Amino acid sequence: MTRSNDELPASARAVPESLVNELPRLRLESVSKCFDEVTVCDQITLDIAVGEMLCLIGASGSGKSTLLRCLNLLEPVDDGRIWLDNTEISIPGLDPGPVRKRIGIVFQSFNLFPHMTVMDNITLAPKRVLQQEPEQAQSVARTLLAQFGLEDKAKEYPDRLSGGQQQRVAIVRALAMKPEVMLLDEITSALDPELVGEVLDVVRALKGQGMTIVLATHEMSFAREVADRVCFLDKGKVVEVAPPEVMFSNPAQQRTQQFLRRVLQQ
Repeated sequence: MTRSNDELPASARAVPESLVNELPRLRLESVSKCFDEVTVCDQITLDIAVGEMLCLIGASGSGKSTLLRCLNLLEPVDDGRIWLDNTEISIPGLDPGPVRKRIGIVFQSFNLFPHMTVMDNITLAPKRVLQQEPEQAQSVARTLLAQFGLEDKAKEYPDRLSGGQQQRVAIVRALAMKPEVMLLDEITSALDPELVGEVLDVVRALKGQGMTIVLATHEMSFAREVADRVCFLDKGKVVEVAPPEVMFSNPAQQRTQQFLRRVLQQ
């Protein structure tokens, strides 16, 4: 059984009232992950509501990417539990396939297949994993491409696209699996500054559609604008979780204040 909300730390319970649901979409209970002797995620406890956008901030090496990989079961947790709705997904030996159908992930490096067209990149998993007919998969892909301004790129190969276009295609590829949660790992960090905006516009659109999103980002102004809550990680620990208007104006923890003072002055 999961612990009741009353047993969780206040920072994990402080979900915006407008997003409070009887059951969180994701729940992390004392999740830890180590590599060799290094603890990368250290007793992380969080509730993430249906339709919430949670931004993870922190220095490189603070555990943001590893936490996302644990949520998608790309990395097994060493301790603690993760729940998707009312199902524990951190059980050792659990088939990750059904979970990854529901939790999509997009990385900073795009990871598109260079020898395949945009359309083939997007439709490969729906055809193989969801058993969609080619016509159905292509129809979904065309709809998503049009939604994100890429309808004329279906027959292009990735090396013919800009970095921003490649990242949008990577997001569309994840959305083609019809996930309930999107995990976005520093998706603008590999882009030229002028291309960042077009990718962040896609994230705004996903939030507007009610998608549950966990975004690891260095884009503090974007986190301030669109996040429902911001979670500051330091050395694998959750230091503070707060709405953006609190996190960026009046953070409670001294370590958070130090981090934000440094990054916001750059």
